[in-house]
Amino acid sequence: MIDVQNLSRFYGEKAAVKDVSFSVAPGVVWGFLGPNGAGKTTTMRMITGYIAPSEGSVRVAGFDVVSQSESVKERIGYLPETPPLYDEMTVGEYLGFAASLRGVKGKNLKSRVGYAMERTGLKGVAGSLIRNLSKGYRQRVGIAQALVHNPPVLILDEPTVGLDPAQIVEIRELIRSLKGEHTVILSTHILSEVTQVCDGAAIINEGTLYASGTLEEIEKCFSGPPGLYIESDPLPSPAELMRVEGISGVRREGAGLHVAFGDEEAGIKALNLWMRREERLLKEWRPIRLTLEEVYLRALSRERGVKE
Repeated sequence: MIDVQNLSRFYGEKAAVKDVSFSVAPGVVWGFLGPNGAGKTTTMRMITGYIAPSEGSVRVAGFDVVSQSESVKERIGYLPETPPLYDEMTVGEYLGFAASLRGVKGKNLKSRVGYAMERTGLKGVAGSLIRNLSKGYRQRVGIAQALVHNPPVLILDEPTVGLDPAQIVEIRELIRSLKGEHTVILSTHILSEVTQVCDGAAIINEGTLYASGTLEEIEKCFSGPPGLYIESDPLPSPAELMRVEGISGVRREGAGLHVAFGDEEAGIKALNLWMRREERLLKEWRPIRLTLEEVYLRALSRERGVKE
């Protein structure tokens, strides 16, 4: 549905986004995760066609954002970080205006406005002036205007910023409900937002893509050298296990040991045989992998100049 290839954006000599590539499948909720100033908003604006890339390409539903920009804009609903609302309008008036700007006409306009309000929980405030709405309801109106022309793709830039905890939960549930009918890209600097809402993610920092894929793929990709965490009774010493063929390193970790392998297949087989021969009762045996949080922190460490 969305294909980003070698995307860059320069302001003078400064690169806000550098050689970013990722793809998003139809019907998923995809997180675009990174700290403030990482390049998320610039990338979002290039995907929507709001600004042109300096290098690279973006295709949305098969259409190029530069050479076929009108076709792309017809297929995208965009919520910027600050929703483009008109405070003097009622919710219904504003959504009708937004729908008409996107070419929705006649009876279809009324049904699309009704649908957008129903999906976003706004029917009870349809006649209210936007200026009188709470921050949470204003954000719902922002999502509704992105949804009103029924686009296959929704781009939401920091949709929960500035909301209280209850409002954040409501907006996250709303975004989850759009999955399947729409492809959603959710820009955020909040890790928990990605883990609770998204099927996959791209992690960006200092304009550079650090990781991309499903959450499971990201964790697996950054798991480091092949290894296992084991606990047994009795627990062998690191020196004992270092004599086992295929094991390249052993260190204590909590109540057990972290065992690394030079040759994973041979090392695991040899370790299993050694544990049986030495009559060590195995209590726990699991692969060592980085969590998404650990991957994210590694990406942030690049900004702070921390060496791994």
